Amino acid sequence: MRIEYIKSFIRLSQSKSFSRVSKELNLSQSTLSHRISQLEEELGNFKLIDRTTKKFELTQQGKLFLEYAQKIIGLYDECQEKLDNLHEEISETIIITASTLPGTHILPEYLTKFKELYPQVYFKILINNSEESMNILLQNKADFAGIGSFMNYIRNEFDCLKIGEDKMFFISSPNHELLNNNKISFEDLKKYPFISREKGSGTRMVFEDQFPKYNELNFKLEINNNDSIISAVNGSNYISILSELIAKKAETAGLIKIINLEGVDYIAKRNIYFLKLKNYKFETLKKEFWSYLKEKI
Repeated sequence: MRIEYIKSFIRLSQSKSFSRVSKELNLSQSTLSHRISQLEEELGNFKLIDRTTKKFELTQQGKLFLEYAQKIIGLYDECQEKLDNLHEEISETIIITASTLPGTHILPEYLTKFKELYPQVYFKILINNSEESMNILLQNKADFAGIGSFMNYIRNEFDCLKIGEDKMFFISSPNHELLNNNKISFEDLKKYPFISREKGSGTRMVFEDQFPKYNELNFKLEINNNDSIISAVNGSNYISILSELIAKKAETAGLIKIINLEGVDYIAKRNIYFLKLKNYKFETLKKEFWSYLKEKI
């Protein structure tokens, strides 16, 4: 039994005119008449309105139903008001620990759009490497984690959503002497000092897993921040690796140059994940945010 049908019946009982109520509700008279017929059918084929007289008149059953219909709509409106008030009152902080790529380049778009739907939500984003993010999540110090590698953890221990893909490339200063070559080989790269990410970084782990010659590079520095790596590379002869999304933004800004190795499309490839503890049951806005990401991605 649809609420709008019940409301139409109440309006009719007050107005006593199909034509007037049809105009008020912006419906055709046949549609309004169908609504009343549906109510009569659902109530057991009782006639609610006597249509045989020239005057509008409720039947005995119609008068009884009107009494309860007004109570039904009254309770419905009261319930709707309380639900709306509860929705407005709910305020919740969602803590996310994430590595640089998901935390600063992928998730923010979804956070801002979810905030538009639920203004009362507050996000707290902690930028850590993948290993630290996994540890923080397991210690229940965050609700969710965004990672570029599961490190040494077992994926099945978590509920996870794939939120992106990533490729890695070598980078250099825009003025690096390497770029004078028409073709750049790995042997050329080995001549220059290399900046590595720190242990615990998903970027470093994936790079070492998928690029067997990584240990031939001339390791000189270890930096745990991509912005710092970009700054260090920008004004020196150092080289490093970056995620494609981060590298392209820095290249567009004129800070670095992506190195295209001869015969190599990319250095490494990985998926980016958003996860929570396995079978952990959230309530209210945390549950809504997980469902929102699941739907959008």
